[in-house]
Amino acid sequence: MVKKLWRSFSLGEWFGWLTLFGLCCILAVSCSRSTPQAADTGRITLGTTAKVSTIDPADAYNIFSGNLLYNLGDRLYSYQLGTTKLEPQLATALPTVSKDGLTYKIPLRQGVVFHDGTAFDAKAMTFSLERFMKNGGAPAFLLSDAVDSIQPTGAYELTIQLKKPFAAFPSLLAFSGACAVSPKAYEIGEGKFKPEEFVGTGAYKLVRFGTDSMQLEAFDRYWGGKPKNRGIDIQFFSSPANLFNAFRTGAVDVAYQGLALEQIRNLRESKADKGWQIVEETGSGINYLTLNMQSPPLDKLEVRQAIAAIVDRPLLQSRIFQGQIDPLYSLIPATLEEQKPVFERYGDRNIKKATELLQKAGYSESNPLRVEFWYRSNLPNDQLAAMTIRAIAQKHLGKIIQIDLNSIESTMAYNNLDKGIYPIFLLDWTPDFLDSDNYIYPFLECSKGSFEKGCEEGQSFSQGSFYYNKEANELIDRSRQELNSQSRTKLFGQLQDILAKDVPFIPLWQNKDFLFAQKNVQGASLEATQKVPLWMLRKS
Repeated sequence: MVKKLWRSFSLGEWFGWLTLFGLCCILAVSCSRSTPQAADTGRITLGTTAKVSTIDPADAYNIFSGNLLYNLGDRLYSYQLGTTKLEPQLATALPTVSKDGLTYKIPLRQGVVFHDGTAFDAKAMTFSLERFMKNGGAPAFLLSDAVDSIQPTGAYELTIQLKKPFAAFPSLLAFSGACAVSPKAYEIGEGKFKPEEFVGTGAYKLVRFGTDSMQLEAFDRYWGGKPKNRGIDIQFFSSPANLFNAFRTGAVDVAYQGLALEQIRNLRESKADKGWQIVEETGSGINYLTLNMQSPPLDKLEVRQAIAAIVDRPLLQSRIFQGQIDPLYSLIPATLEEQKPVFERYGDRNIKKATELLQKAGYSESNPLRVEFWYRSNLPNDQLAAMTIRAIAQKHLGKIIQIDLNSIESTMAYNNLDKGIYPIFLLDWTPDFLDSDNYIYPFLECSKGSFEKGCEEGQSFSQGSFYYNKEANELIDRSRQELNSQSRTKLFGQLQDILAKDVPFIPLWQNKDFLFAQKNVQGASLEATQKVPLWMLRKS
């Protein structure tokens, strides 16, 4: 049968068949070569609109830089994935703390190496933390304000002496920039930074730092679990629109930070049809109003309480932010167990209470309250929120209150907060470390002041509130000395009660974080610390 078929072909037919066969062979060889190459890639492309000016842990101080350091480096402590529970990382156990709360002894992990092959030990960890404090970078104060000395008291034991008791100190040691760095790659000295390099002990090593892209490679000598991918390619986009289009077309595997409200809504609505994954978690960032207690009429308690009653958080959540925030009723977010939703006592859009309070303060339609409300001009969401709050007041309180809106660029605003020129300002806060202390101390603490003069030095002075309360200062000191978690929770409860009674700040909403992944990406997740564990990502 084969011979008959062979003989039936003409010379032309045979030549055509042979040509077709040859092309098929070429294609087969080409496909067989390309398949291993695709498998060898095993990489994840992440897109973002975030900006990174430095990756030096002693100087980096923004959310995305913190994400990079979280994946490139290791700290003494970190958080169990999916929780807010602290666990050892380069340490092998939680610290042993002296009775006076000043001395922390920390046992360290053995067998760890830096990306340049240098061995990790107590001397290397001491070098890293001292460099963080002494080089004078943006986050240096976090440790330098708290730490008196650091000593390697054994090859794998670290002893840290604090200036005064600080119960949240282990959580502070989980700050992304407090990671170990190679003593051979860095030096200690004012301003001696390496913004485009990183040599640590983490699951990835930095192989390229550019203005439009970065490249991380899996570290083959990593002491912990190996990444589920071979590396991460980070693409920086100039606008939310460009990032949005890149994700929709599949040009990036994962999108994080920078999409606008409407774009997030669009991706949510298209999720079912496109198979996109949307990871949505309540974040650690909060938004709030700071009220200048030295600026009439906000020096009147009833006025501050009335403004608290006017705010409508559910309206902001649904109409302005399209469900992309959570209402917040304390400066401490709901993700922490110490939260007590104390501002629920004022309600939302409680017009009756607001009217009664304003009348008690002496205001009426013939003698209306007039107050300036400031927001940051470069943040569209702030403008929308400010306009909504004013609209509620105008619609429901008539002529008894008049809110005048003003705006200023962020940098200028922060430079002027402590000058007392803003009666009300809409601001946000991202914690340096995930502990209730970092939502109370930076707002209510005042190191110098009086009831008559307000705060003259301290955190509330820097916030532009100028709030002074002797009892609050004493409770903050006690909370920083208290190591028992139940006792700390009680103290934070008392502090939140004082906050709601005196109203130097009004909590508005808690941010939500979003991570978008293509349908073939597995392991996409977000932590309460706003971190993305890149080592969990892989393509199916």
